This record gives sequence, C-alpha cells and structure tokens, in this order.
Amino acid sequence: MELPGNLVKYLPLTETTAYILLALTEPLHGYAIMQKVEIMSEGTVKVGAGTMYGALSTLEKEGLIVKVDEQERRKIYTLTTKGRQIIQAHIHRSAILVRNGQGL
Repeated sequence: MELPGNLVKYLPLTETTAYILLALTEPLHGYAIMQKVEIMSEGTVKVGAGTMYGALSTLEKEGLIVKVDEQERRKIYTLTTKGRQIIQAHIHRSAILVRNGQGL
C-alpha cells in the first residue's frame, strides 16, 4: 500500500493512537473514545484523560481528525480522509507483521 510521501511520516502509529483513530470511524467525544478503546482492545489499552485530550489536540492539529459538534462542553470528533488513509496504512503494515509472526 503506497502512501504519498507527506503521509508516511505518521507511520508507524503508537498502539494508543491507532486505537483512537479506529474508535473515530464514528463520531465520538473523548470519554466515549476512552471506553471504546478499552472495549476494542479487550482491556489491553486504557487511555487516561490527560493522554486522550493531548492526543485529540495533536490529531486535530495534524488534520487526522476533525471536531464535528460540541454538546455541553463535549467535543465530538471523527476521522478525516487523511486520518482514514493513515489508519488503513497502519492496519496494512500490522497485517504484514502478523503474517510474518504466525507459526512462531
């Protein structure tokens, strides 16, 4: 999977960032993202509030997510096209790693 040169700089993603982007395939606010990440990761990744809000700020500045609404001080985010391309590329890279690690 080829990515434009300006997007390659985002890879590889940290596990936490990958889960945050995966959670944002639907619009969610920070606390809901934290809950969804824990569920998706089967409890192996727990994102603290400080980490979450720092990550959301960075991801928004980088154009990987966008705020789509605000309800009672809760900012709701979703993936941008750029964010979707990055998480798809990360998944592709991870699939290669898993294939190479099978049968150990």
